[in-house]
Amino acid sequence: MTPVLQCVISGLLMGGIYALVSVGLTLIFGIVELVNFSHADYLMVAMYVAYGLFTFLGVDPYLSLPIVVLFMAAFGYAVYQLTLKRVLHKKHEIQIMATLSMMLVLQNLALMIFKADYRSVRTAYVSSVLHLGPITVTVPRLVAFIVSIAVCLAVYFFLTKTYTGTSMRAISQNNKAAQLMGIKLEKTYCFTFVLGIAMTGIAACVLVPIYSVYPTVGSTLMLPAFVVVVIGGLSSIPGALIAGLLVGVVESLSAYFLGSSYQQLAYFVLFILVILLKPEGILARRKKGV
Repeated sequence: MTPVLQCVISGLLMGGIYALVSVGLTLIFGIVELVNFSHADYLMVAMYVAYGLFTFLGVDPYLSLPIVVLFMAAFGYAVYQLTLKRVLHKKHEIQIMATLSMMLVLQNLALMIFKADYRSVRTAYVSSVLHLGPITVTVPRLVAFIVSIAVCLAVYFFLTKTYTGTSMRAISQNNKAAQLMGIKLEKTYCFTFVLGIAMTGIAACVLVPIYSVYPTVGSTLMLPAFVVVVIGGLSSIPGALIAGLLVGVVESLSAYFLGSSYQQLAYFVLFILVILLKPEGILARRKKGV
């Protein structure tokens, strides 16, 4: 029984990481309706920034969080204004090509600058372990899980308790009616995209002690992140959190009972079941308008 419980706990911790990576993508998908295949590569950029601050300035990844978030917000704003703003109202095929192109540009720039080397951040707590009875928990993964819950709650309360958040929810539900009520669609789109990219900075700072940094590191997290977003229901932050935890647990249990080679198969079976039984996602809101 203890190994199964350990698998569940490990799955929840991993699911927290998936949820954290997926929150920004959920905002962009649900509100801006941008099919952003380059989202994981913004995470890669943020991880390199956190790595650089630690390597050259000695700033702990957790303490560098405000700097990385501000950098990614500025970077996201520049990318939005220069490129993605031009494809927002285009067909999804054009958006996919634009974001895939951005993905290739970011990956190849990282490859040119940093080469293909795996770079790691080594701090005193990287290998720290907590023993909770028979359960073992690594400190960096526990921190990532706690940050994930905190970020999801903060974004949820922002969306439900502030005027800007209400405007974003209005656009996600009916963008045409939101415009008629005086909500500035383009400015809200820009703010949402910048917020979504800035949140990759939060994820990067808690993931750098766990994952090595290399040009395609984002790709390892992109696939489960998209699965989490779809299962959760595109624009639902609580849905992303629940789906992330669910995918993490399914992945962990399948590795224990079936073998690690079946991890992806297991959560794709879950993905297909959700698509068949509840295609809008477990906590989705239908969007109207144009």
